[in-house]
Amino acid sequence: MSGQPVERGGRYEIEITSLGHSGEGVGRYHGFTVFVPGALPGEKVTATAEVVKQNYAKARLDAVLAPSPDRVMPRCPVYERCGGCQLQHLAYPAQLVVKRQTVVDAVTRIGKLNGVVVHPTLGAAEPWHYRNKMQFPVGMVGGHLAVGCFAPGSHNIVDVDDCHIQHPANNAVARAVRAVLAGLGIPPYDEKSGDGVVRHVLGRVGTASGEIMAVIVTATADLPRKDSVIASLRREIPGLVSVVHNVNPARTNVILGRQTTTVWGRDTILDRIGDFLFRVSARSFFQVNTAQAAALYRKAEEYAGLTGTETVIDAYCGTGTITLFLARHATKVYGIEVVADAVADARANAAANGIGNVEYIVGDAVAVMPKLRTGGVRPHAIVVDPPRAGCAPVVLDTFVRMGPERIVYVSCNPASMARDLAVLAGGGYSVREIQPVDMFPQTYHVESVTLIERK
Repeated sequence: MSGQPVERGGRYEIEITSLGHSGEGVGRYHGFTVFVPGALPGEKVTATAEVVKQNYAKARLDAVLAPSPDRVMPRCPVYERCGGCQLQHLAYPAQLVVKRQTVVDAVTRIGKLNGVVVHPTLGAAEPWHYRNKMQFPVGMVGGHLAVGCFAPGSHNIVDVDDCHIQHPANNAVARAVRAVLAGLGIPPYDEKSGDGVVRHVLGRVGTASGEIMAVIVTATADLPRKDSVIASLRREIPGLVSVVHNVNPARTNVILGRQTTTVWGRDTILDRIGDFLFRVSARSFFQVNTAQAAALYRKAEEYAGLTGTETVIDAYCGTGTITLFLARHATKVYGIEVVADAVADARANAAANGIGNVEYIVGDAVAVMPKLRTGGVRPHAIVVDPPRAGCAPVVLDTFVRMGPERIVYVSCNPASMARDLAVLAGGGYSVREIQPVDMFPQTYHVESVTLIERK
């Protein structure tokens, strides 16, 4: 006997008390933690244990005995099979409450910080069809060419005709590419055998301009019947201004390869966030929810507290989107980004918007931040939007040594954010308030902006 009250294959009645970090229901059976995807807080369910570990189990939802008043019917017909969304069965107002609680739990349990104001999550005016970027794998399913999402925890493709979180233009790209490949007999890539041609299809849409880019990723150096593919896509997709071919021959889970060629039309599409115009290429980082990105950046701008006379550092600046919002209220802004292509985009975006008080630096913040400090840069504010893993210790240490009045921390991962906030709090800073922003409705992801002030 294992000593656990739950055994693999056993069916149990469980009270769900919360949601986990991946959107699954969390409950306890005789004190033993059980994760139940598809279950909601406040529900009583029956579930069959499929994986049993020393401290927890994962179970398959069998039946909801007492449903939550916040349970709704998912819009998407393939929702239960698809891994793209996790919360369509939860009413949108309740999603916002859950996401705020995720931030609260991270700050108090991981960061050990008390008294931090966590505002209600800033919700999206339109929580459907918001994604301006689509990345769908291509493969054969049941003898038919499929374009869609991977099923949870697998590389089994769920064919999707109308993704309810994708912009309609991206759905049009996916449908057109599926039809064109099937009609021309161009085979999809088989990741097990390494045979075939097309691996992924990407769509990008400028929500302000209506311009559309289609990107076809192949395992082969050439795109078979290229001219016919281009002609068909131009005919099938109104608003198409760019067709791009990317080559990725590697046996890898990485979507894009190193070689990218525009085979028809323009290299970029145009989009707008707030007052700023951006040129977006196939490889550019650009927030996938344009409307919510504007709300996020305005909050970061507000928290920075700029009056027009300050020096600011934007660490991990990407393509310089937040940087431009800061630059219009500062004397000088330094943008730091390790990806050279992103910095090239950032410089082009600054020039296109007439912003001349930004200096972009290519390099890792781990090396660049200490150099700026020893070079005498003393910022009034530092804005940081790090990768999911958070900031390296030397970066946080440099923040503290520079002594800015304010640090604005933008995060897509409450756990790593809470860890970093604890470090800054130990370095003489006070974590004042956090504004969660729902950048990704219908999913468990939550973005947040934190105001940190020097004591």
